[in-house]
Amino acid sequence: MSESTIFGWHDQFLLGHAEMDETHKEFVELVNALLTVSDAELNSALAAFSAHAERHFAQENEWMEKNDFPPRDCHIDEHNKVLASVHDVQEQLAQGDVAIVRELAKALMDWFPSHADYLDSALATWLVKRTHAGAPLVLRRNPVKA
Repeated sequence: MSESTIFGWHDQFLLGHAEMDETHKEFVELVNALLTVSDAELNSALAAFSAHAERHFAQENEWMEKNDFPPRDCHIDEHNKVLASVHDVQEQLAQGDVAIVRELAKALMDWFPSHADYLDSALATWLVKRTHAGAPLVLRRNPVKA
């Protein structure tokens, strides 16, 4: 990782659902931007993250509804809580609170791995099983060691 990367993508995040994996890569890049851009660039970085999160979560919510994913209510609730936090932080940034954006980014960096490992991996498995009658195949290079 370069000095400008605090939160970077690695294969440990792969879930075996190509569209979800690509969206997650973008999520990681946008959170990293929130952690690394200058204060002057925070407004546009937060707007880009917010737009991404709206699309990202709407797509996953649609997949869950369309495919009768059993634990969808809990998953959708988490998405809604993250979006509410993002919107709150946007309001606080508009009032000049720059530090709150960095705090949000750190919280997202902490939240994402477990959300992906538990809720999103279950969704990816459900979707692949319904589409291809099998489990996702995930090939990881250089996995992160715990």
